[in-house]
Amino acid sequence: MAISLVDLVTRLLDDDGPLPIVQDGDPVLRRRAVPFDGQLDDGLLARLIAAMRDTMRAAPGVGLAAPQIGVPLRIAVIEDSARVSDEVRSARDRRAVPLRVLVNPTYSPAGDATVGFFEGCLSVSGWQAVVARHAAVHLTALDESGRAVDEVVEGWAARIVQHETDHLDGILYLDRAETRSLSSNAAIVDRWSQPTPHEAAAALGFPLPDRP
Repeated sequence: MAISLVDLVTRLLDDDGPLPIVQDGDPVLRRRAVPFDGQLDDGLLARLIAAMRDTMRAAPGVGLAAPQIGVPLRIAVIEDSARVSDEVRSARDRRAVPLRVLVNPTYSPAGDATVGFFEGCLSVSGWQAVVARHAAVHLTALDESGRAVDEVVEGWAARIVQHETDHLDGILYLDRAETRSLSSNAAIVDRWSQPTPHEAAAALGFPLPDRP
C-alpha cells in the first residue's frame, strides 16, 4: 500500500536536524512532483518548510526542492547570501536573495538572452557543469501563506529559480548541461574558478551561448 503524503512527511520529520538529501538515481528525482493543494495542514507544511530551509543551509546550498528530500510535492525554498567577490558578483549578476518559499512555481523566459555558467546540485554530489539558462524569467508561484507571486527574476536568482523548478518537473541540471564541461569539484577549484567559464570552454571544447 502506498504511503500517504501526510504519513511520509510526518515520518521524515520525526528526526531532528538536517534531512538526508536524495541523490541522482532515485526515481523521486525523475518524476513530476504533485501540485500542492492542501495535502498538508498548515502546521505540517510549516514544519516541512522549516526542515527544507535547515537542510539547504546545512548542505550548504542556495535552493532545495521537496523531491530532493524524497517528498514529491511542488515546493521549493531558495536563499542566497551571495558571499562572493565583486568580480564574480558582477560577472554572474549575483545578488543576495532572502529566504523565499515557492509553492507550485512555474517560469517562462523573460527576453531572449541566455547565459552559461557552471552550476552544481546537492543531489549530484561532487560535480559541476556549464548550463545555459535564461538570463531572466517570469516567475509565477504561491508563497507559504498562499499569496500570489508574479514577477520577473534576473541574474543568478533566475538561474536558481530555473534549477529548483526543473527539479519539480523531474529534470536535473545534467539534462541541460554541456556534457564536455562536466568537472569534479576539485577541478573547479584547481582550474575553473574564474568568474565566467570562457577558459573552460576553450580548453574543454564546448560552446557558450551567443546571446548574452
